Amino acid sequence: MLKSSPQATSSHSDPVKFELWRRIYTRVGVYWKAVLVAVLLVSVAAATQPTLAIIMKPLLDQGFSGNKPSYIWSIPLAVVGLMFLRGICSYGSTYLLAWVANNMLLGLRKEMFQRLLGLSDEHFKRGDSGRLLNRFTIDAGTVTGLATEVITVVVRETLVVVALLAVLLYMSWQLTLIVLIMLPVSTLIARVFIKRLRRINRETIGMNAELTRVVREGIDGQRVIKLFDGYDREAGRFEYVNARLRRFAMRAAGADAAMSPLTQFSVGLSVAAVIAVALYQANTEGLTVGSFAAFMAALGQIFDPMKRLTNIASAMQRMLISAESVFTLIDEKPEDDKGTQTLALPVKGRVEFSHVCHRFPTSQTDTLSDVSFLAEPGQTVALVGRSGSGKTTLVNMLPRFVNPRSGEVRIDGQNVKDVPLRDLRAQLSLVSQDVVLFEGTIAENVGYGSLHEASREEIRDALDAANLLSFVEGLPQGLDTPVGENAGQLSGGQRQRLAIARALIKNAPILILDEATSALDNESERQVQASLELLMAGRTTLVIAHRLSTVQKADRIVVLDAGRVVEQGRHEELLALNGLYASLYRMQFRDEI
Repeated sequence: MLKSSPQATSSHSDPVKFELWRRIYTRVGVYWKAVLVAVLLVSVAAATQPTLAIIMKPLLDQGFSGNKPSYIWSIPLAVVGLMFLRGICSYGSTYLLAWVANNMLLGLRKEMFQRLLGLSDEHFKRGDSGRLLNRFTIDAGTVTGLATEVITVVVRETLVVVALLAVLLYMSWQLTLIVLIMLPVSTLIARVFIKRLRRINRETIGMNAELTRVVREGIDGQRVIKLFDGYDREAGRFEYVNARLRRFAMRAAGADAAMSPLTQFSVGLSVAAVIAVALYQANTEGLTVGSFAAFMAALGQIFDPMKRLTNIASAMQRMLISAESVFTLIDEKPEDDKGTQTLALPVKGRVEFSHVCHRFPTSQTDTLSDVSFLAEPGQTVALVGRSGSGKTTLVNMLPRFVNPRSGEVRIDGQNVKDVPLRDLRAQLSLVSQDVVLFEGTIAENVGYGSLHEASREEIRDALDAANLLSFVEGLPQGLDTPVGENAGQLSGGQRQRLAIARALIKNAPILILDEATSALDNESERQVQASLELLMAGRTTLVIAHRLSTVQKADRIVVLDAGRVVEQGRHEELLALNGLYASLYRMQFRDEI
């Protein structure tokens, strides 16, 4: 994996920098036919520039003398022809290289998003979402855009500079020596199609915001995507936005590519008209005038390409820095998914934690230490304890969001690390305090995932079981009502019941409830609790709850303290022990009173 290094941008011989160049242009090379045609067009366009300077000598030496009457029409026509040829070649090369860059960007972003969905849960805990989004919206575009710009500038400007230097040396090597020590000059190029570009840019900005939203949902909802197998749906949504961005970019590239040749062609027409009038009126001759005019014409053209060749060095550095950022994401280690043993179907739901230990990489102490307990098929096991006692870390081992340092987690006697992740997570459902709903309709959120295509009737039945059908049917669009970004139009209880309906449709044999009612008021909690009881029926359920009143009916309550199991038993048994559970229960009861 590529690592950030100061040498990566300071030395051309650095192996990391060489690897970046190789990886960038390996992707460009996929479109080598288009690149080859574009380079040929760039070369032809570059060849027309010194030709215009060379024309000045016969124009002044013979045209103005009247020795060549045909020059009155042939030279202006030649100028027009050269400018037309340059315009066509410039437009064609610019458009082709933009096509290469945007197709490269399409593939690069797709590869990045696929890697994003495959990252481990631990990666998303680093709080790096802004940097991740920046890699998609800025860095990837910088890499692909500058990769083709480098080709254009190096090929075109090098050819132009070499050809113009040859013209200068031919006309006067003494004056050429003076030219080599002069400061370059630059001119501003007129802009056209500005209104069209502004409109396209506005559309692009809007679609960039859409891209950011889809990627952020991929980050925030990565657990739901994995547990409900939403990989294909999220990839499809992303590819749609990604393709739209490519179309906008190509429209902008078409307008941008047309500006320069059209400006040059209009200037060429003006020059042709001036030459035609001047030739018509001329009656003098002189060889030195033509040579000098040709020299000055070449001189006036050489500074801009030299300046662009100088400036491309900084662009190369920006490209390499962005490439390092992009390939760092692509090279991130995905989730460990080496399991080859499938669970015997139908899964009964026997869950066992055996001597499990865990410690986070940055921690000096164990998060969990020698934790063991058993949940028989259909049982409800509640995990309770003070904040930071390791409850969430423990249940996250079941879908392998977290892996134990030692010990085993088994389903029906099978170690979960030996089961492929998709097969494992197909047997699990999750309802948590932080409900993740995606942009789309209520029906799309309830039927989320690709394990099976949920019918409208199944969705209605699930909503009915979650005590939400009457609310949904009362909406103007019913099941097709958009939930809005982050489901901001729904209450906390409604969001929870949508998540319950989604879990009902998945119909997994093992259910994880992570603080599913802790953020709700009493009325909403009662409604959600009724839905949860229906969802839990016949399923092995692991419950994390701070409100101990919600776990009194559990078949077993496991009390954790500082990462260790200190008590196990039913509610009445633990109260009789008068230990930690009884202390927590009495304290919470007093607070609620």
